[in-house]
Amino acid sequence: MAFGLGVVTVRGQSMEPTLHTGDRMVVLRGAPPRLGGLAIVRLPPDADGAPRPLAVKRVTGRDPADPSRFWVESDNQSAPGRADSWTHGIGSLARDQIRALVLFRLPTRLPLGRLRHRPPR
Repeated sequence: MAFGLGVVTVRGQSMEPTLHTGDRMVVLRGAPPRLGGLAIVRLPPDADGAPRPLAVKRVTGRDPADPSRFWVESDNQSAPGRADSWTHGIGSLARDQIRALVLFRLPTRLPLGRLRHRPPR
């Protein structure tokens, strides 16, 4: 898997209160997961076989039955339609299903005053 920086936008409530719909994050594609950290993951297809969109999840641990696999969870356990290692028979994820490591969230408002060009004094 190739490494590369990217920006992703959150949709949904599964990671509230940590992340909200519209939050933007800088991610590193291909980076290994960090236990306790956030990651962009490819969950397996739903019960009807339809693919799920990429999702933001917290990497909570290694699978004790197979340490090469990872458990991922939503921060908001009551979010409607949430899907993680504990729901919908998903279980642990293989390393290649963890697509990117979340490095940081971008501020919702940029300090525009600081971005304007000011002539030297």
